[in-house]
Amino acid sequence: MASDDKKELHVLLVAFSAQGHINPLLRFGKSLLTRGLHVTLATTGLVYDRVFKKPTDDDTVPASITVNGIHVVFFSDGFASESERNKTTIDDFMETIGESGPVSLSNIIKDHFLSNSSKKLACIINNPFVPWVADVAAEFQIPCACLWIQPCALYAIYCRFYNNLNPFPTLQNPNIQVHLPGLPLLQPQDLPSFIHPSNTFGIFQKLLSQMLQLQHMKKLKWILANSFYELEKDVIDSMAEIFPIKPVGPLVPPSLLLGSDENADDVGIEMWKPQDSCMEWLDQKPPSSVIYISFGSLVVLSENQWKNIADALVRSKRPFLWVMKRKDESVQDESQIPSASFLEETKEQGMVVPWCPQTKVLAHDSVACFLTHCGWNSMLEAITVGVPMIAYPQWTDQPTNAKLISEVFGTGIRLRQDDGEGFVATEEVERAIEEIFEGPRAEEIRKKARGLKEAARDAVAEGGSSDRNIQSFVDEIVKENNANLTDQR
Repeated sequence: MASDDKKELHVLLVAFSAQGHINPLLRFGKSLLTRGLHVTLATTGLVYDRVFKKPTDDDTVPASITVNGIHVVFFSDGFASESERNKTTIDDFMETIGESGPVSLSNIIKDHFLSNSSKKLACIINNPFVPWVADVAAEFQIPCACLWIQPCALYAIYCRFYNNLNPFPTLQNPNIQVHLPGLPLLQPQDLPSFIHPSNTFGIFQKLLSQMLQLQHMKKLKWILANSFYELEKDVIDSMAEIFPIKPVGPLVPPSLLLGSDENADDVGIEMWKPQDSCMEWLDQKPPSSVIYISFGSLVVLSENQWKNIADALVRSKRPFLWVMKRKDESVQDESQIPSASFLEETKEQGMVVPWCPQTKVLAHDSVACFLTHCGWNSMLEAITVGVPMIAYPQWTDQPTNAKLISEVFGTGIRLRQDDGEGFVATEEVERAIEEIFEGPRAEEIRKKARGLKEAARDAVAEGGSSDRNIQSFVDEIVKENNANLTDQR
């Protein structure tokens, strides 16, 4: 038997199979690894199939693998096959994980930690949409933290909404304006879609409510955030007396923070294969000339949406790199991609790819701005390299993120959308492009973008605000473990 004071201190990260959820956890885990803790990630077998499985491998998902020093274990998401998973709705998908996940996590804790006398599971860290992790941690009396993977502003909004701390729009009063400390006045269209009265995704309302009601949050010892203090100072301070949140980011690829690929090994995963030929294309373009367009891994534009963007790009005559991911890679649906005539017309002006190495693209000297759906990971990457943004939000946290870009961070422009389906006219896209390149605010936007780029790098540097928060978190874990050892003796 290993003596208690000789046990390895382990941290268990838990996420389901979404790239935007897994990567921040992995990068935070890497920071913990460099500070002497042992780190394990638990996620669903789907991640193995899409990321780690080789063509020569059989269909068996291994119990575990090791990636850059982080131990990765896999559990079932409750579906027997990929075809069964693809047939389900997002609500049913999350419900199924919520039913099977606690059992799987309990078994992982027993099999990988409690059965090994040399290991001490000192902390479990989950992220939003798997609130059941905190319940399992409480059952085993293991301290639990949540890594919040959206802006701290969203944490403040959700926390105040689900605990009835401030008035919000309702079906009876849908046009109410929202006044919250640390944030500008929020119109209904600025709020995250999951709390809007018209929200149709019931499961996310349920999961967020479960996690963010103060009664449940008492099961969490820490709320950490993929952000940095200098970016969201006012809203972070506003939550100090309710339930504090400590930023430990930006949790982006190290190459973006170092300014080069040297010594920049990234533990992040890519669930889709990027098309690297776009880098050679960018090399041929003048500095600060290219419009980069991407709507992430989940959003698929309607035919009218991409046509209006396409028309605006043609009129702008500016070079562009456009990532357009099909909704279903196996179906050749021509409505999901630009027409042959558009591709022919712009073959000297632009390039369209199904996926790209985004961090390399954003860091490229030729990129002038980023037309984005305002996913938080993408926004942080752009902030870290100082690229101005044109905000075209779709759902979830993105409307609020667009508000932050335009009115809080000051690093971009929000497109004006109609009141119905969030439609943006060609003329509006064209206006935004010209404004961010040559408009009266263009230089101020670029200046603020450069300032936040430096602030992001300072935050994660030794002695920076996020570096101090990470070290404080590690010190608390070690201190609590030592206190428990003293009590046992």
